[in-house]
Parts: sequence; C-alpha cells; structure tokens
Amino acid sequence: MTGLIRRTLVPLVLKHRLPAIYWSREYVREYVEVGGLMTYSADVVALLRRAATYVDKVLKGAKPADLPVEQPTKFELVINLKAAKALGLTIPPLILLRADQVIE
Repeated sequence: MTGLIRRTLVPLVLKHRLPAIYWSREYVREYVEVGGLMTYSADVVALLRRAATYVDKVLKGAKPADLPVEQPTKFELVINLKAAKALGLTIPPLILLRADQVIE
C-alpha cells in the first residue's frame, strides 16, 4: 500500500529526519530514486525466474503440492547518499561496498 503513496511518503519521512529502509514489491529502486535512504528487498527478477521454473514443472505434469517451497536467495541493497547526507548520516564504507547500487 505504501508503494502507491511513495512520492508523498518519502519526502514526509525526510522532512521529519527519519532514516528509513524501504521495500518495494515492484521495483526496488523506486523509493531511493524519489529520495529514500535505502531499500533492501528480494531481487524481483530472480523471483520471477524461479516462478517460471515452477510453472514449467507444473505444465510438464508435476503436482504443485509436491514442489518445495523456496525462500528468496538473492537480495538487493540500494543506498541513496544524498538522502544520507540530508539526514546527517554517514554510511560505513563496508556497507557501501556491499550495496548493489549507490545513488550519489
């Protein structure tokens, strides 16, 4: 639900100087692109690929109940340094190195 109001929510959070980590079910980067501090989420593309393999197995005759439930294995961390600076935060270098994308 917050994804629908992210363009209102993110500036409000920044106005009140609240550091926030966002999650977006559609596109992980959208929150940081509108000014959010960071996002951490399962990689949506990887999830869709895994779903496609399940569909393939079912179409080839596998019973859905016999297929194992899987957890996401690939996650994405995106950090917005401009938002960190506006909040007066310093992101540790080790975290920046682990990030998939750093927006400056």
